[in-house]
Amino acid sequence: MSKLTSKLPKRYYKTRHGSAYLGDALELIKKIPDGKINLIMTSPPFALKKKKPYGNEHASQYVEWFMPFAKEFWRVLATDGSLVIHMGGTWNRKQPTRSLYHFELLFELCRVEKETHKFYLAQDFYWFNPAKLPSPAEWVTIRRVRAKDAVDPIWWLSKGPFPKADNRQVLLPYSKSMLRLIERGYNAGPRPSGHVISSKFQRNHGGSIPPNILTISNTNSNDEYFRSCRNSKIPPHPARYPVLLPEFFIKFLTEEGDTILDPFAGSNATGRAAENTKRTWLCFEKNQTYLDGSKFRFELEV
Repeated sequence: MSKLTSKLPKRYYKTRHGSAYLGDALELIKKIPDGKINLIMTSPPFALKKKKPYGNEHASQYVEWFMPFAKEFWRVLATDGSLVIHMGGTWNRKQPTRSLYHFELLFELCRVEKETHKFYLAQDFYWFNPAKLPSPAEWVTIRRVRAKDAVDPIWWLSKGPFPKADNRQVLLPYSKSMLRLIERGYNAGPRPSGHVISSKFQRNHGGSIPPNILTISNTNSNDEYFRSCRNSKIPPHPARYPVLLPEFFIKFLTEEGDTILDPFAGSNATGRAAENTKRTWLCFEKNQTYLDGSKFRFELEV
């Protein structure tokens, strides 16, 4: 990692596989050489109506705010590298209608004329959180004119049209019915829908291919990170995604030894996921309190 991090300031802390840095992401990322990052996995501040302690931009200025980061993301990614963005939505002021800011960002990132930092939409994913609270409360629990939001979009973008990826690394266990089908066999051939099922369908490939809807409950309000923050009187980051979320994409889109970057680290769930999977990782966070809390996720090296 010496060449990769030689121009970065002193690490705030380090682990066996990664390093955390305190500072503004846009300044720190400029110190990373071209093409050295395999995956950027991040959850940037959302364009929420209510200002949060970690800082967030208004929807009307969000694309303009994000694009300088996007240019640097494109530059530091390897040719087959990926940018995965967890992007929550927001609502239009005083209306039960949704803002399109996250779609506007997606379109801007993939505009054809911006060849110097054009991204490709490899696939859209959606994180379904069954434990998500009803929101926005005004329209869901008071006026009762909306269903609660329980899905956040996750954009998988790639620097080139053929990103590194292997869905065999994220296979799900076969259902009991699928295991019976593999064991007993089935009739190959055309179906009423027009699909043709080949005899290869019966092979056991070690698991089923996951869908692009990831069902992960975010019920970690009493996990080790949260308890340690509370015991140390350090405010936990108020918007944490579960470690299993970045871990899925890290396994899917990288190999051991690859380098992961989270420029908006927060509680550093991405770093923890990279540590779990033996990937080299870097994280940037400008809020020292959040970075101090993120230490509780790791056994640190001196």
